[in-house]
Amino acid sequence: MKAGAFLQTKGGYRQLVVYQIAQMIYDITYYFTEHFLEKRDRTVDQMIQAARSGKQNIAEGSKAATTSSETEIKLTNVAKASLEELLIDYEDYLRVNNLTLWGKSHPRYDPLRVFCKSETLRNEYLGLLPKLNEEEICNMAITLINQATYMLRRLLERQQKMFLEQGGVREQMMKARVEYRKRNNNN
Repeated sequence: MKAGAFLQTKGGYRQLVVYQIAQMIYDITYYFTEHFLEKRDRTVDQMIQAARSGKQNIAEGSKAATTSSETEIKLTNVAKASLEELLIDYEDYLRVNNLTLWGKSHPRYDPLRVFCKSETLRNEYLGLLPKLNEEEICNMAITLINQATYMLRRLLERQQKMFLEQGGVREQMMKARVEYRKRNNNN
């Protein structure tokens, strides 16, 4: 960072793996609601909005980080909460439709977790969706949501640590101002 500079360029959210996963979750949720829920069901809008909120708040928090660590942390937490809300919707769908939630003892649990971390899924998920049934899509979405919320928890920990170490923008502005005055008073 340049001497006296206090605004760090931020906002590279598209490179964040968690953003890429959140985008997949949104796309999967949109597909799922279009194909497996009644159009007039209120759950359709709620699920799409929760998925959208997860994705959008990662982006907005990343962009806001340039001027507000507090806003960045808040929006990252909103993204996590939105995805956790969506997780419950998928679990509810499985339960009320008497479908199986693939827990740790299910034979497809570990292979799905590995597949959801793969580059193959990121490249092919849209073409894969029409080949999957509702139980498979729900469990894939649940797995991706769990991966994303884990990453968001880790991101929140890093954001908090950075705030403790570097302070917020106001503190950085004051430090830059004090350093500027020191340099100019010594000339």
